[in-house]
Amino acid sequence: MLASSVLFAGCQNPDRMVPSAAAPFAAGSPGAKGAKVRIAFVGIGNRGTKNIELFGATNLVEFVAAADVHLDGAHCVEARTLLGDIPLYRDFREMLAREGDKFDAVSISTPDFAHFPVAMACMAAGKHVYLEKPLAHTFQEVEMLMAQAARTGVVTQMGNQGHSGANFFQFKAWSEAGIIKNVTRIDAYMNSPRRWHGWDVPGYDTGHPTPDGLDWDLWHVGRPLHDYSPRLHPQNWRSWFTYGSGAFGDWAPHILDTAHRFLELGLPEMITAERRDGPNDFIFPQASTIRFSFPARTVHPPCEVTWYDGVENLPQLPAEEAADVQRQKNGKYLYSDDLVFKGGTHSDTLRILPAAKMRELAPTLPRVNARQPDHYENFALSCLGQAEPQSPFSISGPLTQVFILGIIAQRLGGTLKFDRATKRFPDHPLANELLGGPPPRAGWESVYAS
Repeated sequence: MLASSVLFAGCQNPDRMVPSAAAPFAAGSPGAKGAKVRIAFVGIGNRGTKNIELFGATNLVEFVAAADVHLDGAHCVEARTLLGDIPLYRDFREMLAREGDKFDAVSISTPDFAHFPVAMACMAAGKHVYLEKPLAHTFQEVEMLMAQAARTGVVTQMGNQGHSGANFFQFKAWSEAGIIKNVTRIDAYMNSPRRWHGWDVPGYDTGHPTPDGLDWDLWHVGRPLHDYSPRLHPQNWRSWFTYGSGAFGDWAPHILDTAHRFLELGLPEMITAERRDGPNDFIFPQASTIRFSFPARTVHPPCEVTWYDGVENLPQLPAEEAADVQRQKNGKYLYSDDLVFKGGTHSDTLRILPAAKMRELAPTLPRVNARQPDHYENFALSCLGQAEPQSPFSISGPLTQVFILGIIAQRLGGTLKFDRATKRFPDHPLANELLGGPPPRAGWESVYAS
């Protein structure tokens, strides 16, 4: 637990205590029959609100406390209603210090750049962690999160919800049955409009007053402080290299997660920026095409994974796809030596192209149990010692690192060689600098040095 000298000026109703019906249990050990996971939340607006709703729907958790730097914001109103009469804090560190002995797990739904310090502190306090995607903002942060999870032995789960859905179980079964094999090429695309599309950004915004009740200093956690702007908070932070992870962080964990896991892709040996529309030092490109080259792995041949984002930036249709097909905005095509697969995002299952081939193979395709615990149930059951998490940091960490390498290519352009063994760029000092991000601000050094 954090030191007791933490100040409590930001606490809302700090003296309220919520009795817990669940007896304490060790991390991941079987809980008593009917036990619930006592859970706290950090970041309750927007995606945080949805996570509160979905965790509540499991009937496996008890809400204990919550923290958000902007409790008074309009985006937090619904969440506060869902949470009921529990202690609320602005500073997650205060919540840990005052309420930490009352909860077992934490759901973290902060902006990408704040994932790391919050998750590190929670794991250090012995809390199971459900962390929204992408896992962290820099490659090195992911390394440290994986090490902290292994060191503390807590249950971890990244919030790529489809990794507990039908696509996960289908991809696993089809891979084990040899239906999906010898994949040499994957085209993944994300063609929905993004917040930064159309922006003209010469630098960070200035001149906007900070909204009442927002702790703007704490919002930045250990990162350099910039002036408040509505193009940063709420939600628009995703547009900026300094704060977010662009289309990669938002959608790639939902599109490429099963391919990365069951094809054992690991880390690439080369990343090439084939297209960057409107490259900018501050925000993500208006469109980009990034190619990852993966070497041969165990039984898998070399594989090229090409990522397309931008409204009109589409991959070429496979010959097996109908020319007049109405494309999904987000999805993927997988090319093996004898079959082509088409998939969507999240839990969407794969189809074999063309449809006639799918019908031909249907009698031989493995049957998959359609009813499985969803991602939130899976995490809660894992905390209770009754399941294994589907997307622990050991699995979701390398997946996140692939996308972070792609973001570095979006920033720098060109072709980047990457050494999978040393996890460094052998001939690019600036790219290596971006693996770690900026040094922490004063007062946050201990978290970033863990």
